[in-house]
Amino acid sequence: MGWVGPGGMSRRQVLRSMGAAALAAPAAGSLAACGGSGSGDSSSLDLVYLGDATQQEAFNALFAEFNKSKPKVKIKARGIAAETWGNFANTVSTQIAGGKVPDIVQVATEGQRLFASKSLLEPLDPYMDRDRKAVDDYFGDADPKLKEWTETYGSTDGKTYFIPGGYNTSVLYCNTKVFADAGVDLPEDGWSWDDFRAAGERIKQKTGAFLLPAGYAFPFLDIMPWLLTNGASTHNAAWDEATFDSPAAVEAAEFVKGLIDDGLSPKPGGDFNAAAQVQKGRLATFGAGRWATLDMRRLKLTDSVRIVPWPSNAGPGASVGWDGWPILRASKNKDAAWEFLKWMMSKEASTFYASAGGTNIPARNSVAASPAFTDDAPAGTENLPAALGYGTPIPSPERGAEAQAAITQGWQAAITGNQSAQDALGSANDKLSGLL
Repeated sequence: MGWVGPGGMSRRQVLRSMGAAALAAPAAGSLAACGGSGSGDSSSLDLVYLGDATQQEAFNALFAEFNKSKPKVKIKARGIAAETWGNFANTVSTQIAGGKVPDIVQVATEGQRLFASKSLLEPLDPYMDRDRKAVDDYFGDADPKLKEWTETYGSTDGKTYFIPGGYNTSVLYCNTKVFADAGVDLPEDGWSWDDFRAAGERIKQKTGAFLLPAGYAFPFLDIMPWLLTNGASTHNAAWDEATFDSPAAVEAAEFVKGLIDDGLSPKPGGDFNAAAQVQKGRLATFGAGRWATLDMRRLKLTDSVRIVPWPSNAGPGASVGWDGWPILRASKNKDAAWEFLKWMMSKEASTFYASAGGTNIPARNSVAASPAFTDDAPAGTENLPAALGYGTPIPSPERGAEAQAAITQGWQAAITGNQSAQDALGSANDKLSGLL
């Protein structure tokens, strides 16, 4: 059966709704005067994204807001329902070769290195230099890590190909009623793995509720947070060496296996709708990013949950993913496309999408701290942007889809007991090394 994540979202839907290709939440920087040839002329732009028609309404709302200041630049969004970022990039390449050339593409962290490696993108450095005031205003209001990471991981030659947009971090949404019924206090300043497990044991004893769904091996939510909070990862910081079989990674898998073995987490397999289980009082916590707040609003659970950091063992950790916005090298409307990217960096654009229910955390710190983002949101929402400060980009080498499959298979084998954690992660690490 299909993987179902928080709120009953499919695995693909969750992937899109991270900073990793959000359904509806571009976010970022400074509304500046038009510049460049053709920027004031009528233009028609084609924007492509990994997804299907379900995202069209969100994009249409974004474009309508953009047209209030740029009425002559018309944009149409077009989804490509690819299974992986590799398939998506290949489809875009094929369409360009056939004369169907998009101007702008929305690329999640998982696809940025891949797109940059295929020579599909136009360097943005000349545009950024031309509109330096607008660009500096944007990055001056954003965490510098977003710029640094985009430059490090979204380029293969030192040139700039992406403007980073909204992002997501991994945190825990906690069911405050379940904790209260069990007589367990939620942490004020973070908690340890041991604290978390002890809370789960008491919750199970007092209420019968599960602690969290831990067996759905989706790297961003179910694997990376455990690795990162134990000082481990699937790859080194340069993404050129596999580290999935380190002692700290093995320890993390064994800890999660213990939660499943002892009935604190449901057995892997089948569907598990976390939001519905929270609503029924059968689940204490679930991992998610900003997108889960929309489910909490829909189910009228906003006042019943609280967001807290992931429990840690070696230290705090969170996985991070973000949107990247490039211009296609083959575009014949590059100046108009840059006007859209520049507008996307505006505070007006960021505030609009935060207010409209965006699924990402705004890149602009001022907007992430504003009522547009924090109103009608769970207590502890400030922990979402705070996690960027200690977070780590989800490793996304060029052969990322194959790497993710190896990571998922190895982790599942480890936490279900099909192999020892050491053997399972060791075998997966060999596969990862062969992909680099």
